[in-house]
Amino acid sequence: MADSTILDRAMGALVGGALGDALGMPTQLLSPARIAELYGHVDDFVAPFADHPVSKGLLAGTITDDTEQALLLGRILVVSGERFDHRRWVNALLDWEREVKARGSYDLLGPSTKRAIDAINNGVPAEEAGRSGDTNGAAMRIAPVGIMMPLEPLDAFLAKVAETCRATHNTSIAIASAAAVAAAVSRGVSGGDWRAASDSAVAAARRGAALGHWVTGGDIASRIAWAQDLVRGKVTGDAIRLITDLIGTGVASQESVPAAFAVLEVAGGDPWQAAVISANLGGDTDTIGAIAAGMAGACTGFSLLPQQHIARLVGIDMSEVRALAADLVAARVAKTGSGKDAAA
Repeated sequence: MADSTILDRAMGALVGGALGDALGMPTQLLSPARIAELYGHVDDFVAPFADHPVSKGLLAGTITDDTEQALLLGRILVVSGERFDHRRWVNALLDWEREVKARGSYDLLGPSTKRAIDAINNGVPAEEAGRSGDTNGAAMRIAPVGIMMPLEPLDAFLAKVAETCRATHNTSIAIASAAAVAAAVSRGVSGGDWRAASDSAVAAARRGAALGHWVTGGDIASRIAWAQDLVRGKVTGDAIRLITDLIGTGVASQESVPAAFAVLEVAGGDPWQAAVISANLGGDTDTIGAIAAGMAGACTGFSLLPQQHIARLVGIDMSEVRALAADLVAARVAKTGSGKDAAA
């Protein structure tokens, strides 16, 4: 596959994620009923209501922590080289939080990341700080690893996923979740469609669950497969109810990550539809949207994303995103000789 096509898929992952994030920004933390009451059916960027608990004051189309942290992780991956720089990563997250506080944002570090960074600042080694992190923060920002790393050899792929999770989300559930999302992105970047990406995700999650500190919770690989089967063939309204009522849309990895794969199924791999479905779910809508639309974008490419919506995104520098995508693709090509790996 030509490098230009790989770059298009890489851009699709990053910008698709931004679309899902921005569309879900005003609906995050709300119930489906409250979303319908305030906004009707969300199918375009809207501004949050005045007293929104985390999004108040943001303009319609504004990205949040999901996109900002994904781009931040991507930059740390590029400058780290072969060995991920945990200290640089932790300091970058702290600098990011200070910056968003200065901007007056209420969308700050998630519970697992915040707890881990506090522990590191109190002298706990990075390898130990993330041993209780099981929420979706690792999965929400993992797309750059999927862009940079070919799926094969799978052990090397999973090792890189786990390495980036170690400081904040060093648990079996979080690593399995991040591995699933990264695998879907990597499969898409190498030319796979969304169905192939889902298959790779389940396989990676199954293997990734053996890494990190074991914590109790539903098996991620099994829940992804179950979630997609649950909504397969359902009309969107019924699928949304099934996702909300049975899969769950909270910050727990075993809810939001399978929910994102269910959204991918209902959307038929269409990135914008994935973003729209996610925005109306309730709960952690921006994160589910970022994950689902990012995976879909990796499988379609930037050129097939809705350019009229991309032009209205707020808080993202597309030239910086393109430069980052190019650096991540260059690292991938250096590992394989081409962006297409055996799993594609």
